[in-house]
Order: sequence, then structure tokens, then C-alpha cells
Amino acid sequence: MAISNIQETLLMYTKQKSMINEKLSNVMFNMMNASRESAELQAKYNDQQQYYYYEYYEDSPEEYEAVIEILEKEHEYELQNLNTWEEQLELDKNNYETQLNEITTYESSWTKLLQTNVKNDFTYGGSGK
Repeated sequence: MAISNIQETLLMYTKQKSMINEKLSNVMFNMMNASRESAELQAKYNDQQQYYYYEYYEDSPEEYEAVIEILEKEHEYELQNLNTWEEQLELDKNNYETQLNEITTYESSWTKLLQTNVKNDFTYGGSGK
């Protein structure tokens, strides 16, 4: 009876680990997407800067400066949003990793308990007591 209860507990931990691993995978996928978006955002910004340089700088440096200032503010705003998202993803990742470590520790202790119970049952049964 005790062994089956321990086995059920171990199965519960296995299920929890699986669910947390799925959430962790989703977070890691989103982190990869955030990195990709950051690179795309920077490339877009660089392209726009180059375009405005060739379009305005020669003819109207004042207008160029005004356009670049607006462009920089937009870029900083987009970067801030992206950084906030990345920070939240990092927090989620750390949270899920902590949960996974806790469950692994619990699972390990229950596995040892199961091994001890099986060993005790085997020893008790084999000694003829």
C-alpha cells in the first residue's frame, strides 16, 4: 500500500515537471523571438537612419536633425517595450526553473523513500520474520 502511494506521488511529480517544462519551453521560445525582434528593430532603425541621411542631410540638415530626433524617440520607445517584455520573460524563466528544481528535489526524496520501502519489504519477506 505505501509503495503504491509513493509511486502515485512520483507520477504526480512527473506530470508537474512535464507541465513546467512545457511552460519553460514556451518562455524560451518567446525569448528567442524577443531577440529576433530586437535584431529586426535595430536593422529597421539603421535602414531608416541611412535613408533619411541620404534624403535630407545634403539639402536640409535642420530637417534631417528633426527627423532623426523623432526616429530616435520612436526607436527608444520600441526598445523599452521590448526590454520590458524580455525582463518579464527572464523572470518567468527563473520562476519556472526554481519550481522545476524544487519538484526534482521532492521527486528525488520520494524515489529514495520508495527504494527504501522496497528494500525493507524485500528484506522482511526474505528473512522469514
